[in-house]
Amino acid sequence: MSFNFQKFIEEYREKLSKLFSTEEGKHKDSLVRGIKPATLNEIMELSPLASFIPSEYDGFGGHTHEALAMLEASSYESLPLSLMMGINGALFLQPIANYGSEEAKAEIYDRVIHANKMGGLMITEPDYGSDALKMQTSFTKDGDKYKIKGLKHWAGLTGMADYWLMTARGKDKNGNLGRDISFFIHDTRNGGIEVKEYYNNLGLYMLPYGKNKIDIQVSESHKLEPASTGITMMLDLLHRSRLQFPGMGMGFLKRMLDEAVTHCKQRFVGGQSLFNYDQVRSRLSELQAYFTVCSAMCNFTGSNVPLARNTTKMDVEANAIKSVVTDFMQRAAQSLLQLTGAKGYRLDHIAGRSVVDSRPFQIFEGSNDILYQQISESVMKMMRKMKSSNLYEFLSSYELTIKSADYFKDALNFEVDLQMPQRKLVDLGKALGRMISMEFTINLGEQGFNKELVNNAIETLQDEVNSIMCLFKHGGQAKVVEDYQLESSWFNLQAVHAK
Repeated sequence: MSFNFQKFIEEYREKLSKLFSTEEGKHKDSLVRGIKPATLNEIMELSPLASFIPSEYDGFGGHTHEALAMLEASSYESLPLSLMMGINGALFLQPIANYGSEEAKAEIYDRVIHANKMGGLMITEPDYGSDALKMQTSFTKDGDKYKIKGLKHWAGLTGMADYWLMTARGKDKNGNLGRDISFFIHDTRNGGIEVKEYYNNLGLYMLPYGKNKIDIQVSESHKLEPASTGITMMLDLLHRSRLQFPGMGMGFLKRMLDEAVTHCKQRFVGGQSLFNYDQVRSRLSELQAYFTVCSAMCNFTGSNVPLARNTTKMDVEANAIKSVVTDFMQRAAQSLLQLTGAKGYRLDHIAGRSVVDSRPFQIFEGSNDILYQQISESVMKMMRKMKSSNLYEFLSSYELTIKSADYFKDALNFEVDLQMPQRKLVDLGKALGRMISMEFTINLGEQGFNKELVNNAIETLQDEVNSIMCLFKHGGQAKVVEDYQLESSWFNLQAVHAK
């Protein structure tokens, strides 16, 4: 008998709605760090993480579109819960499916599905955040065991996860660290991870974060085996995770839109509802555009990124999707807060809560500034390879912008400076990310998605790209004044005028 995912997702939505729509869930719990064991147990009883696990291990099948639907259902009620599920799925369960031994898969998947266990990923170190390839956590081989030592921080589910995917670099007998990176699965029942500090994270209260001292031993069967190098395996892991960000963004953006529309229709100012004011409708149309673009991203990932696909070379798609959707998430939250006004500026209101909870999505798993720069660098590398220098000519034949480029012929018809400064690379990357998002949106419309929503999203993206390209061509010249304290006191000028 085949598994009925539709039945599961309906039960899951209903369960989350009951858990998070109570007065206690809305207000009191949003100010408490962590999640009540009873609440977590009720959620995990339905085995949502089985969405990431192949059917041969009693999972739902590991189908990407179903995993995205589970993340969407989670984030509509709780963005932190969705992130918890995303960490478990994209950063732990899926890498094990593709690179873990049969022994590790059988044991771990059984405990995840039948005993509600969870796993996380440790990459980041206190001195090596975005520069992950220089991590200092090291391993040495001792018989059939690997000994791993180091210091990790900002790992979601610190002190809470039952398993950790641990990254480290090999150390030779002279104490030198190798260039490649290896991944190991650590079972916390074996000890060796000491939480040195729990962080007071600004948002995402449900997830504990902190600093962890690592001194563990892992068996050979619990080391991931890359197809080529550990670095390419890490790229596959990170790209796959970024490609699935729209699952977390989808429910969140739908919730921001629903909350905003409901509030604006019920709130009356100056004798009419907020919904009738032009500026309010402008904000609501943007929220609808973000919802539509995110839908297009989910459609792309669900259709093009099965579990078995290696995503190492999907850097442009992954970086564009992650950076654009997380920018839209933060903007949507800020817009809802603006529309709700003073009452929204509370940690226990959905608007205030959403602003702080969505903000780190623009930072973790690749800071958006860096990802935008990398998008530009990847495109320029392809242009050099094709001996093409005109941006429009290249983008009009590039598979990720072949349709959207026609909307920007005037803005893109120029020769690219291959030595442009970093800030220009970031600006160009922002425009390219939105053009790629528009391509996904056009494709979504061609498949039968609501035409009005698609046209609205295309217009919104057009406005954004044109605005960014105007800044790219004519702005961005400001410099940092290093001696800014020199002759920069307005108060001293008052004294001069008074004489």
